[in-house]
Amino acid sequence: MASDEESKREKDRQFQNEALRWIPEVTRYALSLTRNEPDADDLVQESFLRAYRAWDSYTPGTECRAWLFTICRNLFRRASQREQRQVTCEDAELEALAAAAVHASAQQSGCGDLFAEVDLSDAVDRALAELPEAYRDVVILVDVQDQSYDTTSGVLGVPIGTVRSRLFRGRRLLQEALLAYARDAGVVRADRDSSETRSDD
Repeated sequence: MASDEESKREKDRQFQNEALRWIPEVTRYALSLTRNEPDADDLVQESFLRAYRAWDSYTPGTECRAWLFTICRNLFRRASQREQRQVTCEDAELEALAAAAVHASAQQSGCGDLFAEVDLSDAVDRALAELPEAYRDVVILVDVQDQSYDTTSGVLGVPIGTVRSRLFRGRRLLQEALLAYARDAGVVRADRDSSETRSDD
């Protein structure tokens, strides 16, 4: 029927104008989740295929990028749950306090310019991979993908206050991991940090 063909053409036009324009950003997001290009490419293809099939449930003119990010993240989470045991953090509050203490120690040790002194790209990738999922999702969206708190809140389905809290804790946990890397790289003297740790006991 002509009406069906016209409806399909209109759907294709809307999908091209509103969804396909976000392919680069969804690709970067997928790569930050999978950390390898082949898996990221598969995830992007599956995300847009799912988005096309579900296009009738999307309201044109709303935040399409956040909707696509949500699809991408949900597909990645389901795949991860099938392949490996999820990382959990039962003592999140205690970990956050410990990480904040490490952050303060790093500042006292003169590590304010840590990121400028050593190449941390590999260390950041490893540290991100080891973060509890709740923190990793927020850090990737806000700090890696440069998304707003509002968009991140929509993608993750949590209040903005929760986004801020998880981001704070995630950044501190990253600081802890990167400080350890800096010690190994010789940027921070381990004996100095140890003496400060003993003085705090």
